Amino acid sequence: MAEELRALELNGTWTLSTLPYGKKPVDCKWVYKVKRHADGSVERYKAHLVAKGFTQVEGVDFTKTFAPVAKLVTVRCFLAVAVVKKWEIHQMDVHNAFLHGHLHEEVYMSLPPGLLATSSGQVCRLHKSIYGLRQASRNWFSKLADALYAYGFKQCGADHSLFTYSKGSTFIAVLVYVDDLLVAGNSSSHCASFKRYLSSCFRIKDLGALRYFLGIEVSRMNSGLFLCQRKYALDILSECGMLDSRPSEFPMEQNHRLSSESSTLLDDPGQYRRLVGRLLYLTITRPDLTYSVQILLQFMQAPHQSHWDAAIRVLRYVKQSPGQGIFIGPQSLELTAFCDSDWASCPMTRRSITGYFVSIGGSPISWKTKKQTTVSRSSAEAEYRAMATTNLFVS
Repeated sequence: MAEELRALELNGTWTLSTLPYGKKPVDCKWVYKVKRHADGSVERYKAHLVAKGFTQVEGVDFTKTFAPVAKLVTVRCFLAVAVVKKWEIHQMDVHNAFLHGHLHEEVYMSLPPGLLATSSGQVCRLHKSIYGLRQASRNWFSKLADALYAYGFKQCGADHSLFTYSKGSTFIAVLVYVDDLLVAGNSSSHCASFKRYLSSCFRIKDLGALRYFLGIEVSRMNSGLFLCQRKYALDILSECGMLDSRPSEFPMEQNHRLSSESSTLLDDPGQYRRLVGRLLYLTITRPDLTYSVQILLQFMQAPHQSHWDAAIRVLRYVKQSPGQGIFIGPQSLELTAFCDSDWASCPMTRRSITGYFVSIGGSPISWKTKKQTTVSRSSAEAEYRAMATTNLFVS
């Protein structure tokens, strides 16, 4: 806590002042977190001072709040291109990223626990963003983007979290996910020069070669990259008490149709929602789970016992191979897409299911299953609708 307070004061985050008449201060609190390595060992203990942003008033304490984050398909494309081009992939972390953004609004915050006032009735007049403020993420992204623009980067139109630098024969790409940055390029010396520049703008921790990103474990081999979420999968199994369960060879029974009236309602639907939500995140590196999870997601509002049993079946399938993932190889940059449909498969609405799989040089970058918006009158119509959805994605 003392280290965090020192960092905030050195950063010029606030000055102590009296609260103007008619102003209401935003409250704050301390949040504690343990950051771990990919193997589960403790990396460091963190204490963050966060503002209670839910007490902010729109139009007074903040206006715009949106800030982009990298799409997961962009992350996989980024890695696929880097592997094919044989670029090194570096990872960087910005310390106290949200504290760098400048506030344009007049915001006051109550004194945090541990900070002593010089006189009674004082509050913190915020000059820079702090964790928890509604506009903090937007201000940070704007600050980072300005630094990248100053170096010569251009923002990608398809994904605003991707920035590219091209000068002569030098090419560098930077992918931003809040305070985590991936850097790749065709010149190691220019990448090193860029990292030094960024370190002069912000307090940066260079994590070296990419190994662990957004809960995804990355293994670099001579033949490419292997991505998996083994630790995350084992955490789900441990939380549900399924580490010693009997594995299943398939995530769902063949021709098994779930409906909203199949059995009794669950007493605690929150447990089902949490499990399915975690399984959904597992599909980042597990295309084989996508269809089953899509089915389970349809019953989040009022899950029944049969839906819970189906979710446990998926979990038993995960138990069979928790370290399964996707491989990104160096073959080529040829884009290939496959699509299919399951005509009138929904027993409640008779709507069809669209599924597609997209790869770059054989490396999977995107996959999806989705219920079609209208009822198709034939299997041919369902197939054409699936093809149209796939074409829309790749075009």
